Amino acid sequence: MRDILHEAMERMTANGAEFCDARFQQLSMLSVKVVDGGVRSIKDDSMNGVCFRSRIRGSWGYSSTVSLDKESLLEACLEAPRNAGRGTAPGDPLPEYRFDTGTVKAKVRNYPADIALEEKLADLMELDKAQRIEARIVNTNSEYDEGLKRNILVNSMGADLEWEEIRTRVIAMTVASDGDRTEFYYDIHDGTKGYELVNELDLNEIGDKCAKEAIAMLSALKPPSGLLTCISDPGITGTLAHEVIGHAAEADEVVKNRSFLTGVVGKRVASDLITMVDDGTVPGVRGTIPYDDEGIRGSHTVLIENGIYKGYMHSLETAAMMNEAPTGNGRAEDYSRRVWVRMTNTYFEPGDWTLEEMVEDIDFGVVTDKTISGMEDPVGGGFEAQALRGYLIERGKISGMIRSFALIGDALEILKTTDAVGKDFKLDGGSCGKGIEDWAPVSTGGAYCRSKIMVGGG
Repeated sequence: MRDILHEAMERMTANGAEFCDARFQQLSMLSVKVVDGGVRSIKDDSMNGVCFRSRIRGSWGYSSTVSLDKESLLEACLEAPRNAGRGTAPGDPLPEYRFDTGTVKAKVRNYPADIALEEKLADLMELDKAQRIEARIVNTNSEYDEGLKRNILVNSMGADLEWEEIRTRVIAMTVASDGDRTEFYYDIHDGTKGYELVNELDLNEIGDKCAKEAIAMLSALKPPSGLLTCISDPGITGTLAHEVIGHAAEADEVVKNRSFLTGVVGKRVASDLITMVDDGTVPGVRGTIPYDDEGIRGSHTVLIENGIYKGYMHSLETAAMMNEAPTGNGRAEDYSRRVWVRMTNTYFEPGDWTLEEMVEDIDFGVVTDKTISGMEDPVGGGFEAQALRGYLIERGKISGMIRSFALIGDALEILKTTDAVGKDFKLDGGSCGKGIEDWAPVSTGGAYCRSKIMVGGG
């Protein structure tokens, strides 16, 4: 395959491409769901194909094919320079970059594909059974997902790479009802790991915890409303980092003037306790990548440092447009999609406060516990997230549990009020869509942060 990709690259160059690349991808995915003690679905999918890109006078052209015979590939590659057209201006030069060559294997102990489906089903059944602890549990859900992405990429700047990405995930969600109210609780474990991720879990403990927490939420109190001192847990903290600051820091939003962070490099945007990064190199977590889909190494990119805005995430395309270096954030869902600027692992770095210290001088406030959803607003900078639950803080102590509530406000105003950042640090895995499609695996999180946030009671 590499020889054919090199030949395709030579053809694109002969047809006017000033830069070109060819990327083969093989994707294999398995998803198994168990609901209420029975197998709900088993989905085993695989696909492969090749994406070609050509850049001519600043204009990019794409083509892709699922036909892998040599003749079809060499014909398909010519569509990329045709689609690039002929720009009327020279275009900004691509940044210089020393691309790697060689092969990178996934750092896993147990390849998921080597584990029998029967073992995976048995583990899911164990997780599901552990949730059914009493009559108030009315619905149990257990899910296992695995994915393998094998990549081969060559380009006209010297890249000649092959690498693997393996991800696994286990989800438990329990629903409890007492006849008047219905509540749920969930737990997710995921990462760039093999089946050892599952083997290292205590599935009975996870299922039992989900059930007990769902039941406990049946007696949760109505949350307060208003502008309150709020300690956001790593899930809510990560939602703020990803949905608002992170998307606005993607340079393809900046060059389209669709980011409220346009023109703020070097300016204060948060309290000096806030440092925020996108880091594709964190070992073992879901958003980690050896390379992005342009062959750029995953990297540690500082977005905010001690409250000062430092810069944006880039692909090769936006790096050329803004005369910056690529940051390893050029990502595509698969070979059939274009490359966008996408996050990897986006988080606020931890501070030096314990949660107890953050709580003890609050007269009245809330602490959040797990997130349900968040809203993306890179244009206006508004923050909106839904916490699964939380706890009241009264006279310096955590008191009663409160049910789901919303948090809203202006992201930068919230960060400017942040006066404490915790030591405890956590990343949660997920999938991020650019708009409503083009999904990429990511992680978000950080530490507990104490800020002023508008709370909307449910």
